[in-house]
Amino acid sequence: MQEHWDLYDENRNKIGKTHLRGEPLEKGEFHIVVNVWIINSKNEVLLAQRHPDKWLGGMWECSASGGVLAGEDSLQGALRETKEEIGVTLPPSDAILIQSIVRKDRDDIRDTFLFKMDVCIDDLILHPYEVVSAKWVTEKEYNHMCNEGIVTPPTTDFWELYTHR
Repeated sequence: MQEHWDLYDENRNKIGKTHLRGEPLEKGEFHIVVNVWIINSKNEVLLAQRHPDKWLGGMWECSASGGVLAGEDSLQGALRETKEEIGVTLPPSDAILIQSIVRKDRDDIRDTFLFKMDVCIDDLILHPYEVVSAKWVTEKEYNHMCNEGIVTPPTTDFWELYTHR
């Protein structure tokens, strides 16, 4: 399926254009991506392992992530990506936006959402071309994984974002 994104300027104003994923963006054009983090009542974070054929394949990252499709806002994109990638339906009213940043080096605006909920790993439905595994980890385990270089670089800042929100 081809993905089309709405395009924005660096101030998050829609510029009246859509974009086909995979094509280069013009200078000053940005699309919105989302990172979704789920943290449970034990203060563990749910990590997903990327499919080996994807960019940064085999590495661990946030619970779900991806590009916001044309016509969606970032919360709608976050809810859709989470349902698609790990089969979890998140309540929109529980969303906490913990960061929104412009990443000029990536031509995107990244919105990072936090959801607090308990989810059983056995109940996850992993998208076969996106995610190969998932697990709950403590802050200590997460930091160890980051130091080992097995967490995707764009998502190594979770605990800092979480504790400083």
